[in-house]
Amino acid sequence: MAKPNKKGPTKTVDIFCSQCKCQLFKYRKGGKGALVKCFVERISQNFTTQTGVCPQCHRHFARETMIRGTPALKIIGGKVTHK
Repeated sequence: MAKPNKKGPTKTVDIFCSQCKCQLFKYRKGGKGALVKCFVERISQNFTTQTGVCPQCHRHFARETMIRGTPALKIIGGKVTHK
């Protein structure tokens, strides 16, 4: 399969924890669909200390995985919101 476009989209969205509303990161998202996965190379600002764990409430919101040969975070359903 093809790798995702490295440059990616220019529009950024803010990703928040759905429980405590803490900002997790800014992400260059493409399309209008739900947030299912986040490619690590598209994260523009990361506010977390541990990968996939909210820094405020310590809730796991994502798992590290490889998607199409690229490191990514697979989002657990309902654990994050984005604007």
